Amino acid sequence: MRASIVISALVAVFISFGSSIAIVLAAAAAVGADAAQTASWVASLCLAKAAITLILSLRFRAPVIAASSTVGAALIAATSGETVETAVGAFFFAAVLTLMTAAFRPLGALIERIPTTIASAMLAGILFTFVVAVFEHLKSAPELVVPLLIIFAVVRLFSPIWAVLAVLCGGIVLAHLLGLAGPVGDLHLSRLVWITPRFEFHALIGLGLPLYIVTMASQNLPGFAVLKAAGYEMPLRPVLFVTGFASLATAGFGAHASNLAAITASVCSGPDAHPDKDKRWLCGPLYAAGNVAIALFAASLVALFGSFDKALITTVAGLALVSALAASLGRSMAESDNHIAAIATFAVTASGMSAFGIGSAFWGLVAGLFILGLDRLYKLFRA
Repeated sequence: MRASIVISALVAVFISFGSSIAIVLAAAAAVGADAAQTASWVASLCLAKAAITLILSLRFRAPVIAASSTVGAALIAATSGETVETAVGAFFFAAVLTLMTAAFRPLGALIERIPTTIASAMLAGILFTFVVAVFEHLKSAPELVVPLLIIFAVVRLFSPIWAVLAVLCGGIVLAHLLGLAGPVGDLHLSRLVWITPRFEFHALIGLGLPLYIVTMASQNLPGFAVLKAAGYEMPLRPVLFVTGFASLATAGFGAHASNLAAITASVCSGPDAHPDKDKRWLCGPLYAAGNVAIALFAASLVALFGSFDKALITTVAGLALVSALAASLGRSMAESDNHIAAIATFAVTASGMSAFGIGSAFWGLVAGLFILGLDRLYKLFRA
């Protein structure tokens, strides 16, 4: 055990929590979760991350770091018309799909056949509305939003990840200085609250299916890639089984989805964590312990963030997703032949439209695949 192992694990915990908490709180608010349910949501996500990391790190002696689905939380926050009960039903559905991917190879192959340009355009459409919301608060709270935009623009020149954390810390200080923070109660332990799911077809297809797709394509697969780049070949099916089971076990307490981490995994899987590749797995148990500690006091943390003005939460969440939006837009335009299909996917998803009670993310995917299918059919006939 070296000091670098401890430092890397603590940095990973801080990044994982700090860069996603505002987005998770926005997701909980979007489906009408109350304070106790929101605290349970945050706590159960932390417990799922701890369990996944501990099990996989010990089993494979590799720095396998888990995270909550940030893009999944953004998807939930961008939806409308769902209750916390129907959302939890969708969480169960997404977890079952992950387990089915681990159990049945054809399902995984089907997901892999969705063109990267279309999946990326759908994700970009989800994130776009979230990022744009930052500028909607410029008019109502310019004294808060403008300094945070400047902090983000300057710090990201050195580190995009620390830019988000700088915005979070700076925003908390500014909110108190400007009188935009309410009183916070005493520190107290969290408790998990069971939320009885409602399995509504529109929520399963409009929220559960897109949640599964964006979590797989935008977080699990990059997580595998980061580990592979660091020299760790992880078996797909056992890892997906553990993440899927953890998501299933915690869905009833509000946790939307847990998956492999990419950015935080790079903190623990590189030589800065330990020069010996075979010793970096020690970051895993420490990272798990850090998440358990956060889970214990999730209720107090939720109360703290709940005391802040909505402009702060929206700004931190939106800026945290800027890099993901830029990457998604870039991937969606990577193939010139698919530009129209990708634009259609992006536009429909970003529009926020719904039909038959099903949200825009699903219809964006349908629109893109439809146009892509017509293009390929036309080329086939011409040939």
